[in-house]
Amino acid sequence: MATERILIVDDDESFLDLLSAYLDSFGLDYETAQDGQEALEKLRKGSFSIVLTDMIMPRMDGMELLKHLRVDYSKLGVIAITGGLDFSYTHVIRAGASDFISKPFGADELEAKLNRLIRELNIIRELEKHAILDSLTNLYNRRYFDNKILDEVKRAERQGHKVFLQMIDVDNLKGYNDAFGHPGGDELLRCVSGILRKSIRENVDWVFRYGGDEFGIIITEVESPQVARIAERILESYEEENFPGTGLSIGVARFLHHTGRSWQEDITDLVARADKALYAAKGHGKNQVYFDEAVKPSG
Repeated sequence: MATERILIVDDDESFLDLLSAYLDSFGLDYETAQDGQEALEKLRKGSFSIVLTDMIMPRMDGMELLKHLRVDYSKLGVIAITGGLDFSYTHVIRAGASDFISKPFGADELEAKLNRLIRELNIIRELEKHAILDSLTNLYNRRYFDNKILDEVKRAERQGHKVFLQMIDVDNLKGYNDAFGHPGGDELLRCVSGILRKSIRENVDWVFRYGGDEFGIIITEVESPQVARIAERILESYEEENFPGTGLSIGVARFLHHTGRSWQEDITDLVARADKALYAAKGHGKNQVYFDEAVKPSG
């Protein structure tokens, strides 16, 4: 069985103990909550993939919890535990549950339902992964960039830190393709993607294939000098790979939030300034870093 983290929600201590014993025997990681209200508190603080919830509970019952999960945690798998006649299959599925199980039940029945739900979640994850990854480089694609940049600038606004965008373009890729063929060009692009991955902090910064021979990196929680060092490290690493006749031009801009403008307008402005800096790098001789005027590093 795949490793998942499950939240068990039930107000009956003895039943919680039984469910805990079942999940222990399945080798699954879990936490418990006494009712829907405590479940929501734990969901806000932790990361879970499945909720296993009773329907009849004090303070917040299972039906009310399902309503919250459908709105705020729509990617969770949910199995509703019913007392037979309390709620029908139709009721709990319409409320947002993935499946239901009726008391009394044994370990085998619960394990079968969890196995099926985990398989479904894994299929969904795989489909989502393919939808957001570039097939050649295995980097995130432009579609994911559009979503991620919005998330990151909103988070930066809440937490009071800066967001930078590096736009990176391969200089003279066409000439390299002409000399070494498209398989050679593909290998170059895969090499660039590997360099970019190694140059960022995992799960803090984000690298994308923006399109063609252009890449993007979202860099957060740093100042301009650190961003400059990242760019210089990228250029140095690429130089070591020795793809003749090519280089990397890098443009850098910082996100600026303007009163009276939408998030999307400010993101469009960010991309435009990073692109302008990129083409300034090319205009000044290529294979170099150029900063948008608003974010030129000091020192």
